[in-house]
Amino acid sequence: MTCELSQKQCEPCRGGVPPLEGDELARLAEQLGGGWQVVDEHHLEKEFSFRDFREALDFTNRLGEIAESEGHHPDVRLSWGSVHVTIYTHKIDGLTESDFILAAKYDACHEAEAAEA
Repeated sequence: MTCELSQKQCEPCRGGVPPLEGDELARLAEQLGGGWQVVDEHHLEKEFSFRDFREALDFTNRLGEIAESEGHHPDVRLSWGSVHVTIYTHKIDGLTESDFILAAKYDACHEAEAAEA
């Protein structure tokens, strides 16, 4: 099920804003699909699983395209059969709404691929 956040666009962070915390962070986390973890109110993490390296690599490339189009770039670790994603706003060393938007877009991409398989 696609999250409403996936329909929004990431906004570039220019710095000078505090990272999200507390209730606002919890509210946005509830809107994401399963599997995302908010770690120390600092970053989002999720591991996506695949049948083999090729599927994981193809997904990684699609994530890169989404990141480029959104102007928001996560940390991505590719392994055989899995892709581990860490998202946060580097400029403020914490989380913004854009991090949750990017996470929702990644979930939507993964859901679309699963539906095609």
